[in-house]
Amino acid sequence: MKAQVNEIKERLQYFTGTEMFYQIPLLRTRFTDGLKYLSEVAECFWLITDASVIAKSLMNRSKFITIDFKRMSEEKQDYTGYEAEIIYSDGNDNILETHRYNATDFPLDELRMFFVNDTLMLPSEY
Repeated sequence: MKAQVNEIKERLQYFTGTEMFYQIPLLRTRFTDGLKYLSEVAECFWLITDASVIAKSLMNRSKFITIDFKRMSEEKQDYTGYEAEIIYSDGNDNILETHRYNATDFPLDELRMFFVNDTLMLPSEY
């Protein structure tokens, strides 16, 4: 698993811009090559969908949204009962919403995404 995590992190660094946009049909959210790769290798299309749904609901509060996935430390998991959280902010450290997950199979400890103009992307693809 550690080798897979390191490979995913390394390969994500190479995504700059995007050659193609993909779309979540019901939501009409676009996402980039980097997130397409991530959704396939980490089997985390749920993350792309969840982030999209929440970010779209926050568009009236900010046109630019940062989405930070973070796995909680074991100590914090024991205290809160949650394994991970996603914090949605306006890019200026103003938290718009936080969602917590009891369990997750997402292999990375943290990930940042941006949502702008109905498009979800990695920071390197902005």
